[in-house]
Amino acid sequence: MKNASLIYVHDPMCSWCFGFSKTFKTLMDELPANIKVIRLLGGLATDSNEPMPQTTRNMVRQNWQRIEQAIPGVLFNYDFWDNCEPRRATYPACRAVIAARQQGDTFDELMTFKIHQAYYQQARNPSDDSTLIELAVEIGLDQKIFSDDLATEKTQQTLLDEINRTRSLGVNGFPSLMMECNGHSELIQTNYNQAEPMLRQIKAFIG
Repeated sequence: MKNASLIYVHDPMCSWCFGFSKTFKTLMDELPANIKVIRLLGGLATDSNEPMPQTTRNMVRQNWQRIEQAIPGVLFNYDFWDNCEPRRATYPACRAVIAARQQGDTFDELMTFKIHQAYYQQARNPSDDSTLIELAVEIGLDQKIFSDDLATEKTQQTLLDEINRTRSLGVNGFPSLMMECNGHSELIQTNYNQAEPMLRQIKAFIG
């Protein structure tokens, strides 16, 4: 099937997206070359300067524990909860991916990886612009350009446009995968531990 696209909807501060990242990489490595991959940001939590309530902290910590049990080899650094002031805000990290992408498409994936690494393994807070700017420098981005792009209305609007597109696709959870071609679409069932079942479904879709 010509012009087929695989849409990957994610949020760089979604813990299940972090858990899925290794299997997703395997899927990308094995994906037929004629399939275009489109990465969209879903925007898990809007901007907020309020400290994360204790009930939400407990919920997220419990979610980390569930992921560790469900996906062998995935481990979280719980020092984050002592070393940082958590906020329920993932839009800054989403904007960072967009700002990074503007210096080259490959930086989309690289910034996402660095945010995962910072948040889940290094106990750094990607809700803070200062952390995001540090990560941009670490992956070789121009700091001034990145800092400027991070704060522009254009970057915010790009994020809102991507969120609206994911909603129009009927996506309501992250990570999500969807095949699309010539007006036809099909949700790919996310498998956190094996790429092969997803690959079979994708190949069946493209015929």
